[in-house]
Amino acid sequence: MQQKRLEKITSVVSKRRNDITVVLEDIHDPHNAAAILRTCDGLGIQNVYFIFEKEKAFNPKRVGKASSSSANKWLDFKIFNSTLSCFKTLKHEGYTIIATALTPTAEGLDNASFTEEKIALLVGNEHAGLSQKAINAADRVIQIPMAGFVQSYNVSVSAAIILWDIVGKRKTKPLSRIEQKKLVENFSKR
Repeated sequence: MQQKRLEKITSVVSKRRNDITVVLEDIHDPHNAAAILRTCDGLGIQNVYFIFEKEKAFNPKRVGKASSSSANKWLDFKIFNSTLSCFKTLKHEGYTIIATALTPTAEGLDNASFTEEKIALLVGNEHAGLSQKAINAADRVIQIPMAGFVQSYNVSVSAAIILWDIVGKRKTKPLSRIEQKKLVENFSKR
């Protein structure tokens, strides 16, 4: 492997984090998912979980090369066919589950703090949002305060705004040296 490529991989890996996982529940348009993947890569978020309970499943490694700028090549994915099975895995992995939803009791992003050890941010379908079972089972529900006439942003824009806010409010928690070494080896093969 070329030294320049190894240096780039090592630099990127040093900024990766696994304390935030993004969960996409029943995303319909793969291009929206690809835009979210690009945001994840740009913010150093390594893990993205997909739930395909109602929508037709697609392979996140094979979609949106133009809209994701091939970010999907550098991220790790888990695919679930049930929201509840995904939540069970997240809880087992120690995540606090934060749903994004337009509900009367949702916490405004502007007042939210994100001090939990590990966060799983749930983003829902472009048309229907998150399922009610996802909202009910989440530990917290947040929403972006809106100042205009529209009620919400596009799903990829919402995910980017919220993730930027979460990352900005949290102390950077880099991967351990062992995790970094494994990821450098993994990236070297991609």
